[in-house]
Amino acid sequence: MTATGDSLFGLSADEQMRLSKLMPAEAPARETGAAEARPVLPGHLAVFSEMPAYKQLQVHHAVARKMGILNPFFACHESMAKSTTRIEGKEFLNFSTYDYLDLNGDPRIRAAAEAAIREYGTSAGASRLVSGERPPHRELEKSIADLYQSESALVFVSGHATNVSTLATILTAKDAVYHDALAHNSITQGALLSGAHRYSYAHNNCDALEKLLLQSRARHQRAVIVSEGLFSMDGSIADLPRLIELKKEFRAFLMMDEAHSLGVLGAAGKGSAEHFGLDPREVDVWMGTLSKTLCGCGGFIAGSHALIELLRFRAPGFVFSVGMSPPLAAASNAALACMRAEPHRVERLARLSAFFLREAKARGLDTGYAEGYGIIPVIVGSSLVAGLLGGYLFERNVNVMPIIYPVVEEGMARLRFFLSSAHTEDQIRTVLDITAEELAKARGAADSALSAGEEQE
Repeated sequence: MTATGDSLFGLSADEQMRLSKLMPAEAPARETGAAEARPVLPGHLAVFSEMPAYKQLQVHHAVARKMGILNPFFACHESMAKSTTRIEGKEFLNFSTYDYLDLNGDPRIRAAAEAAIREYGTSAGASRLVSGERPPHRELEKSIADLYQSESALVFVSGHATNVSTLATILTAKDAVYHDALAHNSITQGALLSGAHRYSYAHNNCDALEKLLLQSRARHQRAVIVSEGLFSMDGSIADLPRLIELKKEFRAFLMMDEAHSLGVLGAAGKGSAEHFGLDPREVDVWMGTLSKTLCGCGGFIAGSHALIELLRFRAPGFVFSVGMSPPLAAASNAALACMRAEPHRVERLARLSAFFLREAKARGLDTGYAEGYGIIPVIVGSSLVAGLLGGYLFERNVNVMPIIYPVVEEGMARLRFFLSSAHTEDQIRTVLDITAEELAKARGAADSALSAGEEQE
């Protein structure tokens, strides 16, 4: 139920029409007086509450209240987001945490951050281009470059801005970007901002990508193929070997978004290349985030010296932004060291993820494309059902977020479960039993509400 696009609850057109019958009619608009001698712009143009998007948001809030859908957004968590969390003094089973390897709060990471605070304070103080450069930035970038066997690396203060700024910097209107249909918003936004021609291919369908390249590649100067390594909404894994083949055949750059792959894929958590046993230098641009396995905040790019030099001086999200907070850089560097020294964390996450997938399927739950690595959705179809189910689970002290249209395709609403090596098999069994039980209840409530809307037509 992520608030994205023009709808909070992302109901289908049919659901919106039927549920609207349950809402009171709006009061008629007030008549205005005669036009004045000189043109006057409508006053609502300068009032945020009169914006159509805001009004639609209020309608969806009202529908949610009418339906008894709890609003789980912006709940204030009073503890670290581990396998459990505390909200308003109550303990919840937590399946909405990026803490894949149970490293958040680790004493070694905390010590690294505290030492950086003592030495450099909490702020870089300026853009790194001018006077914000600090040793923790360089140390982290060297570690990331070593991980991907790349010539250089660069860290940004925002993961989303990393994709947006990088694509907008390396592409022009003469170029083309080819991305998976289920690519993250940051990828599509970066492609749009670049002005390049944008081509979307069916999810994980490299035959469809090849067909697009055959039809259009020759019309563009440069081309970039972009894919997530582990898809954040579906838990599916990109076909990296085939993507590398296609980028070579069609003389394109290949950019891989490893936001959810790092720490999850590969025996040691090194990501997609390790998962497939490939040389990471076959990929031109490695992108990742620091907010998940690496327990910080921000994003990174790893690649050639030329790529990183271009971004250091031209990428808006880097040049015109304050440098990353030194303690965050130090914390992420320490987390990366922990990951590399303790592969048992990656192994445990893989085992628990596979267990979750098996147990979910055994209960008849639809897990879509999930392959059993860190992210597993339970697809329920209707956005209304997903909203109700998320609320029912919240009432039973389970924290897991509904994801609905337009974040995912219409009719593919879901609950998205993140696994952590901190979880236990007993916790997984418990949450899946609750989910299966409450799903039947949510479907019944949704059917009743839609029927009531039809009766009032």
